[in-house]
Amino acid sequence: MKQLSILLLFLIFINCKENKGLEQNLQSTTNEKSSISYAEGFTIENHDGFKVLEVKNPWPKSDKSYRYLLLSNEMASKIKLDTRDYDGVIITPIQKIVVTSTTHIPALELLNEENTLMGFPDLKYVSSEKTRALIDKGSVRELGKNESINTEVLLELRPELVIGFGIDGNNKTFDNIQKAGIPVIYNGDWVEKSPLAKAEWIKFFGVLYNKEKEADAVFKTIETDYLEAKKIAQNATQKPTVLSGAMYKDIWYLPSGTSPEAQLLKDANANYLWSETTDQGSLSLNFEVVFDKAKDADIWISPSYYSSLEAIEKANAHYTKFKAFQAKEVYSFVNTTGETGGVLYFETGMARPDLVLKDLIKICHPKLLEDYTPTFFKRLE
Repeated sequence: MKQLSILLLFLIFINCKENKGLEQNLQSTTNEKSSISYAEGFTIENHDGFKVLEVKNPWPKSDKSYRYLLLSNEMASKIKLDTRDYDGVIITPIQKIVVTSTTHIPALELLNEENTLMGFPDLKYVSSEKTRALIDKGSVRELGKNESINTEVLLELRPELVIGFGIDGNNKTFDNIQKAGIPVIYNGDWVEKSPLAKAEWIKFFGVLYNKEKEADAVFKTIETDYLEAKKIAQNATQKPTVLSGAMYKDIWYLPSGTSPEAQLLKDANANYLWSETTDQGSLSLNFEVVFDKAKDADIWISPSYYSSLEAIEKANAHYTKFKAFQAKEVYSFVNTTGETGGVLYFETGMARPDLVLKDLIKICHPKLLEDYTPTFFKRLE
């Protein structure tokens, strides 16, 4: 009996020692951050045998960060997890996913992982032909509205991960999903301050699929294409003046000079008339202020959701007093849609700022890109 007790104590000691070694492996001193050149909203830490994905400031004025432990199935089966320091544990590569914004769709497709998509809210807004084909086959389930996702269907699908986005972090639906044992990661790509920073979030998806190299290569191509287009724009000898936005009720909303939209116009070598403003978010001005400054603007970009000059005039006859309207130099992306009416720009524009920039260069300096056909923007008729 005494010998048996000694043997049991020995086995317990060995087991504790092994567990301690495994936990030590989880807390590896190897901590190399993946290269993130523009994006400020996430980081990726590479350790021995695991990775840590941190999402910072996922919505405007957020002071909260989320840390997620990323493990392979093999590593998860070997270690005794202490998850108190993490907001979720993700087993990679992801096999089944739900995303909640059309801006997430291009990343899946660029990584050739669209087949992992199981559900999406408001399927009609998805424009991509590849993902629409999956929807038509019944491979992607309708999850209702983004504000109130059908959790019953989602729980039936049992995805391994839900990619959400938040305006202020108050989302009871996401809370309930997490309580059901399905991790939710807030994606903050839309909060980034520059076009290339938004596009770099493909690396966020890359680490979830163990495709970091592929994601790096995709982004490098987009970055190179963007910078080459920017260089071409510098050959322009004149800078057209540009107005943007339109009125909602009695307020004209237009991009601040610190916005990605203003950055795109700057890189297109255009003179955006509010480029010097430093406000966070959009500017809110009355009509008189805008008209006084932009009545002679050469080009009017993105006049809200108006799809024709006639619609603009019907909305407010004062719009017709702008030089850009009279010269029919008004351009919008709202008429470039998928087969079910989703606006392509809202889905793909963030992931492909190189194409958006080329569109703007084509509008502002047509002779610089004579053979280029715009992807998103069209002149309003």
